[in-house]
Amino acid sequence: MARTDSAPIADTTATGPVTSVSTDPLPPAERLSWWNEMVGREVMPVAIRCAYGGRFHGVAEVVESPDSQVATFTFSPMSAKRSPLQIRRRDPEAYFLILAHGTPIRLEQDDRAACLGVGDMALFSSSHPLTCDFVDLGRYTELTLVRLSRAGLPLRNGRADRLLGETLRADSADTALLAGYLTRLPDAARSAGPTESAKLAAIALDLVATVLAVRLGAQDALPTETRTAALLTRIRTIIDLHLGDPGLDPAAVAAQHHISVRTLHSLFRGEPETVAASIKRRRLERCHADLLDPALRRRSIADIARRWGFRHPGDFTRAYRAAYGHPPSETRNR
Repeated sequence: MARTDSAPIADTTATGPVTSVSTDPLPPAERLSWWNEMVGREVMPVAIRCAYGGRFHGVAEVVESPDSQVATFTFSPMSAKRSPLQIRRRDPEAYFLILAHGTPIRLEQDDRAACLGVGDMALFSSSHPLTCDFVDLGRYTELTLVRLSRAGLPLRNGRADRLLGETLRADSADTALLAGYLTRLPDAARSAGPTESAKLAAIALDLVATVLAVRLGAQDALPTETRTAALLTRIRTIIDLHLGDPGLDPAAVAAQHHISVRTLHSLFRGEPETVAASIKRRRLERCHADLLDPALRRRSIADIARRWGFRHPGDFTRAYRAAYGHPPSETRNR
């Protein structure tokens, strides 16, 4: 995040590509105006109305990349409006995808209104007038905002404008996948190096483009690389959800996605590990975490192995020793 003259007095921390800011260290009378300036700089200029002036609280966590920005915001309820005058003064010419985490959000743009509940999304543009109400139910608003440049979105000729102000419901598979990915992204980015962080951000863009293209019926307009990246992310998510199924193997994964095993293996050809190796590693990581968990101390090692899809204790012990250099009992006794 760029910093204005007033920014240093706020609580600002950075972990790799993730920057966090909070209004809490500021004098109460200055918090709302500082937040308004920060939003104008990092998102776009808007006029804010808030009943919590002297009691305002706001926290932002931003994952930066060369082509996008993914930010999570927690703040006191308010309303925001972007006028034609503000657009003329400064227009970043960007799309924004908003994901609601808590209280309802009402967004109006291009004569369409989106009413967002938990997990719902909507697309809006910096180039059109906008009204956004963050409904006051006595608790903080929580949301994720993805910034996309108009030029960088692989839906040409303004096709995405057809979705402005439209609710993208949480009940579709692609939307749910994107919501989960965006929610986990800040934690994943903190522990990643620069190369991996850039890859994580690129995947987020691919998933956003896929959700929009599916809604428009324009999947064929997406580049092959975008469709492949979205499919790989969907495959990894399905693997994580079914690690406890002992029948989970490449054939089952391929069937789940209506592709051949050969196609599945070709998708993973450029990845660091094969499908089978990925399944085994993820299972072993879950077992390792359970063995270190004091709350699961009374659960036997064999039960933990079965919980994560290992049919035979002997096979699990050999795989665990190969991965960690010692038997699971040694991890349990630490």
